[in-house]
Amino acid sequence: MVAHTYKVVEIVGTSETSIEDAIQSAIRRADSTVRHIRWFEVTETRGHVEEGRVRHYQVHLKVGFTLEDSV
Repeated sequence: MVAHTYKVVEIVGTSETSIEDAIQSAIRRADSTVRHIRWFEVTETRGHVEEGRVRHYQVHLKVGFTLEDSV
């Protein structure tokens, strides 16, 4: 069995549409700069309210990715 070592970074995703969209956009953006993303964990969920309606969603994520082997 191969042992994996992970690095964890924290990111924040936002969306005017939904919590799910905030998560997806954060992961898509992280994937463009971080290789080997394997998992995420939502640690906080927040939102912005205007005139009694939710106008903006914000999610704080921990994102885990595998480290590359040294050469």
